Amino acid sequence: MKNDLENKKCEPCSLGTDSLKHDEIVSFMELLNKDWEVIDDVKIKRIFNFKDFKEALTFTNKIGDLAENEGHHPDIRLSWGKVVVYLTTHKIKGLSENDFIMAVKIDKL
Repeated sequence: MKNDLENKKCEPCSLGTDSLKHDEIVSFMELLNKDWEVIDDVKIKRIFNFKDFKEALTFTNKIGDLAENEGHHPDIRLSWGKVVVYLTTHKIKGLSENDFIMAVKIDKL
């Protein structure tokens, strides 16, 4: 199923679309790197560590390119040697399959 997510493209959600339920989130989390964590069943977060600011910035820019290509944009916090990525689907105020597609693809960068 992880390969399925890697090969999917994010699809726009419409207003009124339901966010994922807890059991669905748990199932998707099993497909991600263990460093991702769920926050209140509405977002997922992962911290990436780097040796310096330049490496962290380069990684952030790769995420930006991916986000533009997928049409699904994470919240990113960049600091010296660290990038924190938050994924949620703002339009539905919760998690969607798109968030997990992005997480799998970010893990491959």
